[in-house]
Amino acid sequence: MTSPIDWTYYRTFLAVADEGSLSGAARALGITQPTVGRHVAALEHALGLALFTRSHAGLMPTEAAIGLQVQAREMASSAAAMERLASGQGLGVRGVVRVTASEVIGVEVLPPIIAALREHYPDLKVELAVSNRIQNVLHREADIAVRMVRPQQEQLLARHVGGIEIGLHATAGYIARHGKPERYEDLPGYALIGFDQSNDFIRSASQSQPLFRREHFALRADSDLAQLALLRAGAGFGACQVRLAQRDAALVRVLPSEFSLMLDTWVAMHEDLRNSPRCRVTFDALAEGLKRYIAA
Repeated sequence: MTSPIDWTYYRTFLAVADEGSLSGAARALGITQPTVGRHVAALEHALGLALFTRSHAGLMPTEAAIGLQVQAREMASSAAAMERLASGQGLGVRGVVRVTASEVIGVEVLPPIIAALREHYPDLKVELAVSNRIQNVLHREADIAVRMVRPQQEQLLARHVGGIEIGLHATAGYIARHGKPERYEDLPGYALIGFDQSNDFIRSASQSQPLFRREHFALRADSDLAQLALLRAGAGFGACQVRLAQRDAALVRVLPSEFSLMLDTWVAMHEDLRNSPRCRVTFDALAEGLKRYIAA
């Protein structure tokens, strides 16, 4: 490499890796397919590496390309953070703030909080990244994160907003058809809704809820929203936030003393954003809104 490589080439490289084809990357980026091909060829020439091989499934990244993706994605996150920072410069609360939260919190809890925030600050733009994957606030994948575990990084400002209780629920219709368990030990005799793949929280919860395990589930999904949809459809008993279930007259809680889990809830952002008006008001609004939700 005798000269700096154009960042655009890396952006195109990531799009091809994500989409699996030149045409898919072109659609995602809003450019032509020949332009995508030129960018990839130019990057391969500059690096002296082959980045993709053709297969029946499309373009597959080489081993070298897989290694480069981590750094390229960090570059993309930094570029996006710079754009959000630039958009918020000047007086007043304006610009873009990116918020990340888990599926249920992002879809069922945060929207009214964000809607009220926008009523007060119409020049504020909010990007809501809903995913159970924890986006990295330190690397600026997001400006603010709602997390169900206490952040450990010293560079993060974190505020504890309380604990969200999870209970066992089913629809009144399912209970009318199948009855309800009178004891915790009765649960395997009913259709249970739960996860497919385990994670740290599930492994921890399984210690206190030994019957709420994969082998006992009649319906399995790793998407919390899919589990919630199955629960609301009357497919069986499933875990649900107690406050959320109280909003739905069709949902009935069972075994409250035997089945209760607590989600410790935090709002976090990078300490470098403490003086950003757009991030500060969003951080405060999310924290106060979640406190009200928990205490409702």
